[in-house]
Amino acid sequence: MEKVVKIFRDELPEYLNKEIETCFLVTDKELRESKNGNYLRLRLADTTGNVMGNVWNNAISIAEKFESGDIVKIKGTVISYRDQLQVTVQKARKVQDEEIDLTDFIIATDKDVHKLTERLFELLDSVSSEPLKELLKSIFEDKEFLAKFAQAPAAKSWHHNYLGGLLEHTIAVANLCEFAAHSYNVDRDLLLTGALIHDLGKVQEYTAPPAINFTDAGRLIGHIIIADQIICEKAATINNFPAELLMKLRHLVLSHHGEFEKGSARLPQILEAVILHHSDNLDAQATGVSQVINSSSNLSGNWSEFDKLNNKYYYIGKEEEGTD
Repeated sequence: MEKVVKIFRDELPEYLNKEIETCFLVTDKELRESKNGNYLRLRLADTTGNVMGNVWNNAISIAEKFESGDIVKIKGTVISYRDQLQVTVQKARKVQDEEIDLTDFIIATDKDVHKLTERLFELLDSVSSEPLKELLKSIFEDKEFLAKFAQAPAAKSWHHNYLGGLLEHTIAVANLCEFAAHSYNVDRDLLLTGALIHDLGKVQEYTAPPAINFTDAGRLIGHIIIADQIICEKAATINNFPAELLMKLRHLVLSHHGEFEKGSARLPQILEAVILHHSDNLDAQATGVSQVINSSSNLSGNWSEFDKLNNKYYYIGKEEEGTD
């Protein structure tokens, strides 16, 4: 199957205002109200990117035919609205797995998963604290868990929201924390361990593939508390795991979102927790913004699509023309 999002962008003049009929993964679905009645807002994706879709007519009846996470066959028209690529959808139906190749819709990290895994164990081996190293080994030397961890996404719709995203994000955060450990007077082993396990709970928070959705535990408990539970259970199997060390490690995980308003269970109250929070946020924001910019479908404008999370656009600029 053609990966049409990239084709639309690369060959837009050929497709603009033309009718198309093809399949997409529905990653977001929202029935909205306007002064003219209900309409359905969709985010449609394949492995090359995503595009927004709108159902203006018969929105309610079409919305009943599929859910977020389904592969749908749509009939619609490619348009440009405020310099953004969109699809006006006239018809849509859910397709069955045997009708399509799921690999056309499963978005995965473009990083080398084997190299990321090697880096994870390189960082693990560099931890000199025996209790912390034993804790890390009890988690990551579990082959079944490691396989799930290496495949899991790091988010549903913001940063690293693709297969392998959790491993990619974890290594990036750990690398930032290792760098910070050279510049500040911190417990490197504690900080690095916190970086490697801060998002463990996301293995149980999301379902994938092909679409990323919250599990029941993800909605009711959340990855921060799930990770804390895993850490406590693993530490309990290690003889004489230092109580204060466990308390500090749990604090890093419970506070890494930084603010109560952003889902943090605690506020960062030790230096290692402050660094972990900012390292986590730096990688999440930098990657999330990069994804917004890369997925923007500007035709002639200089700005990205609107980033609802941060309530802003990003300036992309024009490509400089070469001179003869």
